[in-house]
Amino acid sequence: MSATTPALDAPRDDRWQSLTGEVLARFRGRYLSPLASLGLLALMFGAIVVRYDFASPTQVFLNLFVDNAYLIVLAVGMTFVILSGGIDLSVGSTVALSTVIVATALQQGWPMPLAVGTVLVVGPLLGWLMGLVIEYFDVQPFIVTLAGMFLARGLCYVISVDTLPIKDPVLRRIGLNYVYLYEDKFIRWTVVIAVAVVVIAAFTLHQTRYGRTVYAVGGNRQSTQLMGLAAARARVSVYAVSGFCAALAGLLLAVQKLSGYSLNGIGMELDAIAAAVIGGVLLSGGTGFVFGSVIGVLVLGTIQTFVTAENLDSYWTRIMTGVLLLVFVLVQRLVVRKPR
Repeated sequence: MSATTPALDAPRDDRWQSLTGEVLARFRGRYLSPLASLGLLALMFGAIVVRYDFASPTQVFLNLFVDNAYLIVLAVGMTFVILSGGIDLSVGSTVALSTVIVATALQQGWPMPLAVGTVLVVGPLLGWLMGLVIEYFDVQPFIVTLAGMFLARGLCYVISVDTLPIKDPVLRRIGLNYVYLYEDKFIRWTVVIAVAVVVIAAFTLHQTRYGRTVYAVGGNRQSTQLMGLAAARARVSVYAVSGFCAALAGLLLAVQKLSGYSLNGIGMELDAIAAAVIGGVLLSGGTGFVFGSVIGVLVLGTIQTFVTAENLDSYWTRIMTGVLLLVFVLVQRLVVRKPR
């Protein structure tokens, strides 16, 4: 009997090895890069805390959210676009346009809800138009969103080239008031809004048919169409989502700075892309998580904290971001490479 036991157990062992291999492959393909980003964030932040002995490391960590709430929202919108296999270069200019529109409208005596509502319409409308051109005229997203970037930036200069202060009491309270979590640890209302956006986006991508369609479009467009999913509608809508997030990010930046300025957001689209990539979102589409993009934003914020604490020139932030971005692109390349 003992001689035949291995033979009887062999199929079970093969099934176990096959199941284990599938789990490991899925882990390797989807979760390795975000977990690597999380590990990097923990390592970097821990090193900074040890080196500078901050009085309140917890508050320093919370300040990463306070200082980058607008970028978190922007990276969420960019995540939708990249997951679908596209790219959006217009978001930085849309952020600037949003700050200028809301500040100008308030100066002209518009009610605050109308000014904010106008911003939240203009952003998605611009994104939706770009999505239509990309989908139905078969133009590369890079070219279309580059044109959108120039258009939005040009509209900023047409409206105003000056810094426009925001004096609305409600927006000032949103930008200045603290939200205490416990004892003296605080965030601001902009962080609450950003966290709400992240939660809604994560639920949408992972628990709805629309979210699964976005992933499917980025993974294989032809297969998505054969399955009867609304691939064209999803591909257009992700640019509207990105435009909405850019508009909302512009509002958060406006209440943080309490002003609107046509030169806001220069290069911010690259920060959003870098955050998404560092957080494990594949530029080829179909793989990634919203929470990964949030981790990417926190990594960029930690770099900025280090540069500020070391009293280095600001260009070191770009240098370190560029190095990290290259490293994570190479990691992603190794992760998705198929064995020969």
